[in-house]
Amino acid sequence: MTRVAAVDCGTNSIRLLVADANPETGELVDLDRRMTIVRLGQDVDRTGRLAPEALARTFAACREYAEVIKEHGAERLRFMATSASRDAENRDEFVRGVVEILGVEPEVITGDQEAEFSFMGATRELTGRDDLTRPFLVVDIGGGSTEFVVGDDHVRAARSVDVGCVRMTERHLVRDGVVSDPPTEGQIAAIRADIEAALDLAEETVPLREAHTLVGLAGSVTTVSAIAQELPEYDSAVIHHSRVSRDRVREITEALLHATHAERSAIPSLHPGRVDVIGAGALVLLAVMERIGAREVVVSEHDILDGIAYYAAESPS
Repeated sequence: MTRVAAVDCGTNSIRLLVADANPETGELVDLDRRMTIVRLGQDVDRTGRLAPEALARTFAACREYAEVIKEHGAERLRFMATSASRDAENRDEFVRGVVEILGVEPEVITGDQEAEFSFMGATRELTGRDDLTRPFLVVDIGGGSTEFVVGDDHVRAARSVDVGCVRMTERHLVRDGVVSDPPTEGQIAAIRADIEAALDLAEETVPLREAHTLVGLAGSVTTVSAIAQELPEYDSAVIHHSRVSRDRVREITEALLHATHAERSAIPSLHPGRVDVIGAGALVLLAVMERIGAREVVVSEHDILDGIAYYAAESPS
C-alpha cells in the first residue's frame, strides 16, 4: 500500500483524499476525505478570468489541506485542476499560489483526461458485480462541465461538454448579481436547451445509448440521492451505490427548480454552497436519463478524486 494525497480542484468545490492505495487490487483505504465549496469558477463564464475573491477562498482551502497532508505523512501528492482553471486567462496566478502552498504544480487536465479519471474512480468497485450490466455510462456533473464516459473494464469513448451546475446557473439564472428566486419557466427552458445541445455534442463521439448501467457522480447527483432518501443529514455511506429512479429524479428536479432559496436552504442534506446551483445540476441528470432511457441511476461517492488517488499510487511524484 502507498499513502497518497489527491486534490481535485473543480469549478465549484475543491476536495482532498488522503488514502492508502493499492492500484493492482483496486483497494483504497480512506484516511481523510473532505470537501470545501470555494466557487473557483465564479464569473469565469462571463469574464474569462478567476476572480480575486475566488482565488482567495481556494488558497485558504489549500492551506488547510496542506496541514492535513503533512499530518498523515502522504508519500505522493497529485493536484488536478479542471474546468474553471482551463478556461481562465489568469490561470498562471492560480498555479503560482498552489505551488507556494502545496509545493506541487497543479496539473490542468483536459476534459478527456478528467473523464478517464472519473471512470477509473467510479467503476473499479463495480466491475465484479453481477447485478450491474456493462457497458457503464459514467456521468460526472461538475460545476463548469459534465463528462460522459462509456466503457467496460476500460474507457471506450469519452467527451467533456461545457454544461455544469454553476455555469448554467450563472448563464441563465443570475440577473444583476442576484439568482432568480425561483427561476422562471423561460429560464428553465433556456437551461434545458443548453443541456440538450450539449448532449447532442456528446453523442457525436460517445455512444450514450449503448450503455446498460448509468453511474452518476459528483455533488449534484449525490445530493439528489440524499434528497430522494430524505436523509436528515448528508451521509456518504448511505448515498454510495444507492439507486434513484428516473421518476424520483424528475420529481426532485421539478421541486428544486420551483422552490425559493429559503425552501432549498431548509433541506437538511443540502450543502449551503449548493443551494443556488442544485436545480441546474439536477436538471442535467434528468436530461441525461431521459435522453438514454435510463430507468435509474447508480450513485457513486467515488469519482475523479479516487481516480487521481489511483494515479498517484501508480506514478510517483
